[in-house]
Amino acid sequence: MTNQPFFTKDGDAFIPTQASNGPWDPNSMHGRVVIGLLAFAIEQRHGSDDFTPARLTVDMFRLPNIQTAVEVTTRLVRDGKRIRVVEAEFLSGGVSMARASCQLLRRTENAPGNVWSPANWDAPSPADIPAPTDPRLGMNGKWSTRPISGAMGSLGPRRLWMSEVRELVEGVPMTPFVHVATGADFASPFANAGDQGLGYINSDVTLYLHRLPVTRWVGFEVVNHHATDGVAIGECWLYDEQGPIGTSTVAALAQKKPMANPPPP
Repeated sequence: MTNQPFFTKDGDAFIPTQASNGPWDPNSMHGRVVIGLLAFAIEQRHGSDDFTPARLTVDMFRLPNIQTAVEVTTRLVRDGKRIRVVEAEFLSGGVSMARASCQLLRRTENAPGNVWSPANWDAPSPADIPAPTDPRLGMNGKWSTRPISGAMGSLGPRRLWMSEVRELVEGVPMTPFVHVATGADFASPFANAGDQGLGYINSDVTLYLHRLPVTRWVGFEVVNHHATDGVAIGECWLYDEQGPIGTSTVAALAQKKPMANPPPP
């Protein structure tokens, strides 16, 4: 992979690279790499092929500076036969910036009988969609996108494929869980942007997965946005090229100065 990774390693510390910066401040870290690194540490230290990481919740209460080394601590809360619960903390310069809770469930057989669920979306595959020409649609190389319908801030249905183009940690290939966790934060701008730009910054992400993606492309479909008194929630259904995989939901706070939307594809 030729693109600069988001982090390098120095012993137990993770060193942010310039690629990890976010859109709100050139010296602050993007929330999605905070989420990705917490997922990375949880999976590396407590993951298992017998368990699915069914729920990851990340609270982000400070903006880490990209000039400062990061440490991630984890704690195994429960290690049962069917349920495993892990907590993790993201520290920048020794100061807590975010925390995560992850619930891993043992894989088994589905319950008998039929249960209604929404139909799979009818989106074309990423290979059948031309790559957008405007680099802002991929945050100038932060990810690769294939717009399906609508656009950031459009007043109507929005669907899009997204794929990571960098390693999270240098020299470590992204696993399916880390891949989808790193992208889950995209639910906030995709669901919460409006016709005057992105006026909300998310303070958390909750990712639910009933299975891990089997391809590098993750599909986002906006299914909810509501806001009252400057507090917003947004939700996207998530897909891979074989069908639904889960949801990403965010809470967000209104910003005085909205961020401009990228242009339509």
